Amino acid sequence: MLHAVYFEKEAGEDWQLYYKNRYVESKTTKLEKPRNKLSFHPALEGDSWAIMAAYLLNTLRYGAVNIYMSNANVFEHTGKTYVVVENYIPQEVDIATLEARGNWNSDRDWDQPFTSHPKRVPVSGELVTMGINAARPYCVMDVISADGKKLNHKADLEFDRSVLSHEIGVTHRYNVIIDHPLVFDMKRLVNGGPMTRKGILRIGVMPRYGDASSVRWFYIESTCTFHIFNYFEDGEEVVVRGCRALTSVFPGPDCGMNKFDWFSRGFNFKEPVDANANELGGHLFTRAYEWRLNMGTEEVQESNLTCTKLSMDFPFINADLTSLCNKYGYAQVINSKSSSECGNAMPASTH
Repeated sequence: MLHAVYFEKEAGEDWQLYYKNRYVESKTTKLEKPRNKLSFHPALEGDSWAIMAAYLLNTLRYGAVNIYMSNANVFEHTGKTYVVVENYIPQEVDIATLEARGNWNSDRDWDQPFTSHPKRVPVSGELVTMGINAARPYCVMDVISADGKKLNHKADLEFDRSVLSHEIGVTHRYNVIIDHPLVFDMKRLVNGGPMTRKGILRIGVMPRYGDASSVRWFYIESTCTFHIFNYFEDGEEVVVRGCRALTSVFPGPDCGMNKFDWFSRGFNFKEPVDANANELGGHLFTRAYEWRLNMGTEEVQESNLTCTKLSMDFPFINADLTSLCNKYGYAQVINSKSSSECGNAMPASTH
């Protein structure tokens, strides 16, 4: 569902506050609407054979593996407003009425899903995005023109696995790619689970119009980073600031594990948060973190930007400061005590 808050003020009057919400009428939502009920079988977590059965039934009945939720992000390009999530392309919406205006596809050349967090390039106004897939090509990067009418550049990054990478970043000269160990694996799905969290974490720095061979990869400690505050250049270094946890809250515990216990221990930040936190507790503790990637020496410097008292995620900054060295960022703080007690993430406030 899309939520909007409007501020209006007429001459000589006080400010008025209005609120509106509406379900995004994606292609799959329109299929469910006449039935007046949820029709797609859930296909993100659970028993492996049940997930595969859901894939098959959803595809046979509706022509799509899963529902197009379009609920992860709202972004603007060329004066138009779009809602998006990884498994589909953006849906344009009327910002005044919240009515859907249809799918966006630049000159009909984009044939991939769309990242939830595309980034606008400073000065040129181009939009950098990527598409992730369960089959090859696993990750495709794209640069869309400032007027949104054509693709200026498209490159297969030649990944050897399907990575659920949630963000792409830009600096003045580079695209920045997060390749973390949250992987969709069909073989693992058959054998007992749809995703794995084990593996490497690397950050790629790629010239704006580069290809797979031009990406400089920096290997760092294996963790999970879904959301980024900002990326910028500082001399020879590319600086990445994001929210880092030891593992991913998605898609939850492996099959056979106690779901409540896994989430409860994960959000129990009273226990030590260290390399063994996945066993001890606190494995879902998320804090602001910085990586400094030296393009000359290929060294990486890592550091925490916040203490262990507050867990936070869903960061954002003033969009006009994207790719610039910014001073302030904002994030949603998680109430660790309530989250641990109920076994789910409970927000506290925005800082």
